[in-house]
Amino acid sequence: MAKLQAEGEIQGFTIIVKGDTQELPVRGMTLIEIEGKGTDRIIELLNGMPELQTIYTTNGRWDLIVEIGTQSLPELEDVLRRIRLIDGVASSETNLYLATKRKSQPSQAEPR
Repeated sequence: MAKLQAEGEIQGFTIIVKGDTQELPVRGMTLIEIEGKGTDRIIELLNGMPELQTIYTTNGRWDLIVEIGTQSLPELEDVLRRIRLIDGVASSETNLYLATKRKSQPSQAEPR
């Protein structure tokens, strides 16, 4: 392993611990469309929600993608309600994660 890492063949490691999947058993992503120019304000409000694990800006139909983790479906429903009540959120779509098959993708190696 050390040799492969020194040669640059191994770019990194990922560890998935049991607690990662058991602490927040209800996980998913919400796609958010924002109307107007309130993106910075909305991101600031979303940053105040501890259930949101990650916030991404993106292009296309959706302006933001947020990863959510909660203990239960009622908690998830509450988070989604709070997101939808934010002034400037035009629409949203949520997809739940059912199972994790792979945590991360390997880096693309540079051509030799």
